[in-house]
Amino acid sequence: MDRVYIEDFLKNNSSEIKGVTLEIAEDTYSKEFGSEIVRYEILHNNNENPNATIVGDLTNISSLPKDDIDCFICTQTLNFIYDFQKAILGIHHILKPKGIVLATVAGLSQISRYDMDRWGDYWRFTDLSIKLAFENVFGKGNVEVNYYGNVFAAKSFLDGLSAEELTKEELFYKDKDYQILITIKATKNA
Repeated sequence: MDRVYIEDFLKNNSSEIKGVTLEIAEDTYSKEFGSEIVRYEILHNNNENPNATIVGDLTNISSLPKDDIDCFICTQTLNFIYDFQKAILGIHHILKPKGIVLATVAGLSQISRYDMDRWGDYWRFTDLSIKLAFENVFGKGNVEVNYYGNVFAAKSFLDGLSAEELTKEELFYKDKDYQILITIKATKNA
């Protein structure tokens, strides 16, 4: 279900996906939603991904290029980084001036056993908590936060139903108290 929300967010912000783009582990969304791409970059935290063009750790800015990326698509990543605030600093570091990050985080979700068993599943956020975390780095006025979800969609998601089993109205009705997915669009100052 969260993939439908992620893709809606990226579709709505597709005009920002241009220039030098970056994603974690693959470049699927840049290719699907981007235009006027100059270069696709893929970040991975080790050498195990043969498609990685940048090997680095978002929590260690010395391992990352500086001022290199126009648009960083960072979906469902910060939940799995213990020091997510350092990771936000890493995101800021890697962006060019006026560069944009399009990020998503889980609000309401089950534990991801795959991630928990490998590197950890640490956080669930609210629109307020993630907005403040990004504003601490990007500054007030440079961060837009939104959310997807409602009680019916949340119950369906936790029960294992797919997005295709819900109507568009059931899926996209918004209730601020049941935030399944939270979206962040943050711009680095020039």
